Amino acid sequence: MKETKIYDVIIIGGSYAGLSAAMALGRSLKNVLVIDSGMPCNRQTPRSHNFLTQDGNTPSEIANLAKYQVSEYKTVEFYSGLAIAGKILKTGFEVSTECGAVFTASKLIFATGIKDILPDIKGFSACWGISVIHCPYCHGYEFRHQKTGIIANGDRAIHLASLIHNLTDKLSILTGQKGQFQSEQMLKLNRNQIDVVETEIVEIVHESGYIKELIFVDGKKEKFDAVYAAVPFVQHSEIPVALGCELTEQGYIKIDNLQKTTIYGVYACGDSTEKMRSVAAAVNSGNFAGAMVNMELTQELF
Repeated sequence: MKETKIYDVIIIGGSYAGLSAAMALGRSLKNVLVIDSGMPCNRQTPRSHNFLTQDGNTPSEIANLAKYQVSEYKTVEFYSGLAIAGKILKTGFEVSTECGAVFTASKLIFATGIKDILPDIKGFSACWGISVIHCPYCHGYEFRHQKTGIIANGDRAIHLASLIHNLTDKLSILTGQKGQFQSEQMLKLNRNQIDVVETEIVEIVHESGYIKELIFVDGKKEKFDAVYAAVPFVQHSEIPVALGCELTEQGYIKIDNLQKTTIYGVYACGDSTEKMRSVAAAVNSGNFAGAMVNMELTQELF
């Protein structure tokens, strides 16, 4: 099916950042299409926290309310499906979906997020976002004073330990290999009574995603309530790079202070662009991206 309507903006990704951008644009009477596959990265997370007015609500409750409110702006439309390709045109951009629909717009906003590369540990993926968590600001309070592990090594482990030790003194770093710590870092760990366990984890025993114990390669078992994990990631969508958008050394979409990518007319926001991975941060960057795209559109026409 070939769509003929030309939009002012296509937003790829309809979670918090994308919906926030759509609201800013809808309130400026821009014709917007939000393309979303319905697979947000936090879909397993039981509750969302550290976001004013929504603290403790489920991710779907927040997203559903946001979509309802955005849909009240009649210049914003939604398409349920997966965007798989993009093309730069003389007059803007073309986006194709998995089902064969093709849409065009003057500007693009990527709010596509990132895809976590989870380790091959039995039970890890089932616990991810529930009791195997990534952020002390998002989830740490709920596991305060409980037995907690950190799957990380080196500087990253030290950074997380410094934050999480504020929430619990029952803390261990689980490197799964030889610890990569400087002598000064080891002194800090010893002073704060933080163990370093170098034995490899082979299984996370859980009940409905909540950790019961860890099993190590040597057969040892140890009870834990929560585990933080610093896992690698890739961009959830390959379209930005295919269009020529540069990535940072860390793998995020490279943007300037106006949310612009390195391709003119293409903007990005949310988890695909920044380390601060939270609902509040995504909403903020999406709102700003929407405003900046509106400004560019209006300046081109004024």
